[in-house]
Amino acid sequence: MNFNLPGTDFVPFTQSLSDDRKVSPKRPFVEANSEEISLSFLKNKCIIPVFTKDNETTLSHQEFIDSAFNVVKSIYPNEVIEAPEIRVSHQIKGRTPDAIHLSVKDLKDEQKTTYYERMAFIIRIPSISEDINGNRLSLTVGGVRALNTENLYNKKTSEKFKIFIGFQNMVCCNLCVSTDGFKSEVKAMSIIDLEDKMRELFSSYCLQSHLNAMIQLAKYSLTESQFAQIIGKGRLYNFLPKSEKSILPELLLTDGHLTTVAKDYYNDDSFCKNEFGNINLWNFYNLLTGSNKSSYLDTFLDRGVNAFLFTEGILDALKNSDSRYSWFLQ
Repeated sequence: MNFNLPGTDFVPFTQSLSDDRKVSPKRPFVEANSEEISLSFLKNKCIIPVFTKDNETTLSHQEFIDSAFNVVKSIYPNEVIEAPEIRVSHQIKGRTPDAIHLSVKDLKDEQKTTYYERMAFIIRIPSISEDINGNRLSLTVGGVRALNTENLYNKKTSEKFKIFIGFQNMVCCNLCVSTDGFKSEVKAMSIIDLEDKMRELFSSYCLQSHLNAMIQLAKYSLTESQFAQIIGKGRLYNFLPKSEKSILPELLLTDGHLTTVAKDYYNDDSFCKNEFGNINLWNFYNLLTGSNKSSYLDTFLDRGVNAFLFTEGILDALKNSDSRYSWFLQ
């Protein structure tokens, strides 16, 4: 794969870190119905959607990725920066006018057009890393673009993006993102606007505070009974009357996610329960983020941030019976 972003030489994903410790084989940071794609394919093979009333182009996926890299390079000029990992979904296919009457089997490559409605990417900075509970975490930035949230049948207006900075657990490739490192809706009219807003978020992110919060999770554990109570209450949560649900903390994980968490409590190689049935909150958090890989690209960041908030809330409930999260343990 050939990446041609200016100003740096990318480091392949498989390169070991400076202390020669190995990481697990590459796994996608999100799965669902997405597929991996190269930056060169986006640049050379995909058309750019426009706003139909004025034919102004949207800010393209590749411009988003390029601008994120430029911001990262300016903030971390002396760090190792890896090539972007890009996932796409919801392919929109078309054909050129001269191919309007051709059957599918007769289409030539140059007569086909395509773009992807949804795109997510991450850029790892492995030279900034930390170990938590035996897991290597690498600083990671990224973003999500979902064209289904734009009104392309109108004139050009501010376009919406999701951006984040946090860590990736290299054992499982789960993303660890907190509210301080996440913007769920950034509006931009131009690439310059978008770069400015990414620079603001990436520069203000308190790396050490986020790490300290995650380190605390490994110091507290759930019993098997408490874990089962959380899973059961989590499933009840979505069926609560609106009046009751509104006074509880938000939980964005669905019944399907919680089923995966319950299964992995027994079967996950890295984060399952111990021999006594207990599970520390760091492992519990990684079960939540692991289940979140089945989310669509346009929802997985919000759910990932919510997973961290929820785990911190459970920690608070373990220490304080008056916590708003105590409902999930009672």
